[in-house]
Formats: sequence, C-alpha cells, structure tokens
Amino acid sequence: MKKIALLTSGGDSPGMNAAIRSIVKTCLNKKIVPFGIFDGYQGMIDGRGKNMKYSDVDNIIQYGGTILGSARCKEFLEIEGRQKAIKFLKENEVEGLIVIGGDGTFTGAKILGQEMNIPIIGLPGTIDNDIYGTDYTIGFDTALNTVISAVDKIRDTASSHHRVFFVEVMGRDAGFIALYSAIASGAESVLIPEEITDIPRLVENIKNQNKGRRSTIILVAEGDDEGHALDIMNKVRPFLLEYDLRHSVLGHMQRGGSPSVQDRILATRMGNYAVDLLIENNSNITIGVRGTELITCSIAEAIKEHASPDLAYLKLIETLRTK
Repeated sequence: MKKIALLTSGGDSPGMNAAIRSIVKTCLNKKIVPFGIFDGYQGMIDGRGKNMKYSDVDNIIQYGGTILGSARCKEFLEIEGRQKAIKFLKENEVEGLIVIGGDGTFTGAKILGQEMNIPIIGLPGTIDNDIYGTDYTIGFDTALNTVISAVDKIRDTASSHHRVFFVEVMGRDAGFIALYSAIASGAESVLIPEEITDIPRLVENIKNQNKGRRSTIILVAEGDDEGHALDIMNKVRPFLLEYDLRHSVLGHMQRGGSPSVQDRILATRMGNYAVDLLIENNSNITIGVRGTELITCSIAEAIKEHASPDLAYLKLIETLRTK
C-alpha cells in the first residue's frame, strides 16, 4: 500500500488530532503517503485534500477539535455525490482510507467501501461513547472531565444558596455522559434516555435529598424522554414551591478542550493500529478497546448495534444517596 487517506467527520471530539498525528507519522515511518482530506465527506466531494508531512502534525496532540476539519454532508447520501468522492480518491491514487467519527461516519464508509471496493478502517471518535464494539470512544473521557469541572463549580454556588440545580449535558440518544458524570460528581440524581423518567418519584427524591443538604445536583441527558433540563425543572416546580430551582446547559463546551491523557493514548494507539490493519489487507472494520486491549468488529456490526450504558450504575447512585 502506497497511499492512505484519512478524514474526520461528524461531531468533533477531543483526541481526533492525536489520532491524525498517529496515522500520519505511522504512514511516514512505513514509507506510505498519508493523504489528509479536509472537512470529511464534503471535502472528498469538493476535491479538497493534500499529502501530509511530519510538520503538518507536529505539536497538535494537545489540541481539541480537528486540524482536518469536519462537516455533515447531505450530498454524500446521494449516488451523484459519492461518485464525485470516488473520482477524487481515484485521481489521487488512494489505496486505503481511515475515517474517524461516529455512526454517520461509519455508515458513509460502509457504502463507500461497497461502491468503490476500497479497504476502510473506522476509528470511533465521538464524545457520546455510543459506538458499539468499544468500551470507550475517542473524546469521551475528556468530555467527562469537562462536565465534572463544570458541575463542581455549579455545586459551589448551589451550596452557597441552598439551590437545586438541573444540569443538562449532551447525550441525545445515549446517557453515557450523564450517567458517568453523575457518579464522578456525586450528583444526587441522573436522568437518561435509557430510563423512563418518573416525575412524581423525582419530586420525592428531591425532597428527601434536600434534608440536611445545602445543595442538590440533578444531571439531565439532553435526550431524556421528559425533555431538556428546563422542561423537567418546570414540570417539578409546582410541587417544590419552597425550593430554589435553577438549571444550566453545558452545551458545546463539552466537545472542546485539550484532550485528556486517556484520550491522547487511546487515539494514538488506534491510529497506529489502523495503518497496520490496512497494510495487512484488513477492511471494513472498526477499532475498539476492551480493557487495555485493542479489538475490532465489522463496520456493519458497529452500525447495526447500539451501545448502551450499564444501568446498574443507576442502582449505585440510588444507594449512595439513600440515607
């Protein structure tokens, strides 16, 4: 294999740059030309990319986001768009492709692999941690640390004013961020898409939690069935008129920031492994991690299945808040 292309697509996540750096440097070490495509599949259609050098990836491991850029591309959903992408790859003599992203990125890779018959490896890059076939995705750990830092600060002001805070975090389809953050921040309750929210029970929990406490933190995944943090706060307010209720939405700050040590190491290992897999003629697979071991599964399986958090953690949170 003489030339490997790489791209980042979908929502950005901290650690993508570490993966890019690892792929580029591994390729150059093995006398393979790394070809960076800008702005994901949109850049592939528009014909935007370049051969990458060591200098392109020096001193990027500490930065969030992605130096290649990312975009969501509706044009790639149409055969005409993909034909432009395929033409671009063929004109640049690309022999293998590494994509970094989530479900949408992998879906595009699967279709492209079928239509062009090009070997493709997927790296799970998303803060949501909702990719099947891996314990952790690139960016998840950093997002957790961002949430924990924010919640710790909110706890300070909540404790000063005897307030109940509903803190909304990302997780439209999966509650990983909310659930893990709830445990790590000592939150009293957590609301996630995987569990039906019982408003009367939540009201009762808040009343019980506030006995002898100066603050209560409730983490809300944005995909909760009862709505966003503000919606839920308004639903419980009539039953908690004696309490000072507030809400906070952390939003896209969860996507940014310097990647954590865990994300830097994970992304670096996955990037290096992706190049080795292509050299060994592997194709249409994604890389994941189980414990400390890198593993693989088919792109088709990663798309078909849906990762869900361990709901036993809900029992742990309940146990820790019970007096």
